[in-house]
Amino acid sequence: VQLVESGGGLVQPGESLRLSCVLSGVTSSSVSMAWFRQTPGQEREAVAGRDSYGSTTYADFVKGRFTIVKDNAKTSLDLQMNNLKPEDSAMYFCAVRLARSLGPRPLRTSDFGYWGQGTQVTVS
Repeated sequence: VQLVESGGGLVQPGESLRLSCVLSGVTSSSVSMAWFRQTPGQEREAVAGRDSYGSTTYADFVKGRFTIVKDNAKTSLDLQMNNLKPEDSAMYFCAVRLARSLGPRPLRTSDFGYWGQGTQVTVS
């Protein structure tokens, strides 16, 4: 299983970014995927997730601003981020759980066995 993230960058407050996570090595319809983020010195926190049935979950701090979009053509899970705030600045990681459901909420890093290398988002 491999995950490759892209799409991070430097933007101003109020602007948008779209992160992409391309999955390979496993059938996307049989796994759950999620986005987490982490800032230096802090624990990795869940941002949003999507199970194999298409159900999604979002952290309260991104509801109404971020949307998960599954792109079947690219076998990717994108994270559309609108109205970005400085506090959204972090390294964003994509993760895969080899199960059709996402597991307990809030999503836990320990429930995801495969991770991408991360992509940096800076809002300033």
